[in-house]
Amino acid sequence: MATDVMTQEAAARPGTGGVSVDVRKVRKIYTRDTQAITVLDGLDLQVPHGEFLALMGPSGSGKTTLLNMIAGIDRPTSGEVIVAGTDVARLSEGALAKWRSRHVGFIFQFYNLIPVLTALENVELPLLLTSLSRSQRRERAMTALRVVGLADRSTHYPRQLSGGQEQRVAIARAIVTDPDVLVADEPTGDLDAKSAEEILNLMDTLNRDFHKTIVMVTHDPRAAARAHAQKHLDKGVLTN
Repeated sequence: MATDVMTQEAAARPGTGGVSVDVRKVRKIYTRDTQAITVLDGLDLQVPHGEFLALMGPSGSGKTTLLNMIAGIDRPTSGEVIVAGTDVARLSEGALAKWRSRHVGFIFQFYNLIPVLTALENVELPLLLTSLSRSQRRERAMTALRVVGLADRSTHYPRQLSGGQEQRVAIARAIVTDPDVLVADEPTGDLDAKSAEEILNLMDTLNRDFHKTIVMVTHDPRAAARAHAQKHLDKGVLTN
């Protein structure tokens, strides 16, 4: 089966030991007019391969900034952010975009699906940056939809799906390149309790059966409780 291929690929990767994310003495300072605002202040964080980590903390504590740095969307003012063996802060913009497409999958609170594309076409999008043929892209996108239990909705548009189904499509899109790390920013924040539980079950499956390292920002204690480890940020500093 196609899903067996994805399982085998995940299991074959180095990943049951070692560190997947290594954040070292990271500072992030934004300048607003003449005022310097320190968002992260000398932060250290290590996430082992195969970990499911929840990042918690009040609004403005630096959670999303840290997540964006791990994902290679933002850069530190100083320090190192080493993900899947690469110091992403040292990459050029072009190299960084290529690295992201191979190593990081993104799961957002509001799904970020393109409304004029079907579920299958939305999932296929990250593969357009690869050298795969059209038939290979479609096959891989269908595999990802099977993993999230939505193969029968492949021709549906986002408006024809429930919120929980839209988030499943978004997760399929995040895993279609078989990335090393999944970063999730409030993945259950826009869902009802039942749909949120289903999404958390799916993320648990991706972590347990497909050995995906997951770093999740959440305000929801129920979501955080599903992670293996929790870290709390307050004013740019990890408090545990």
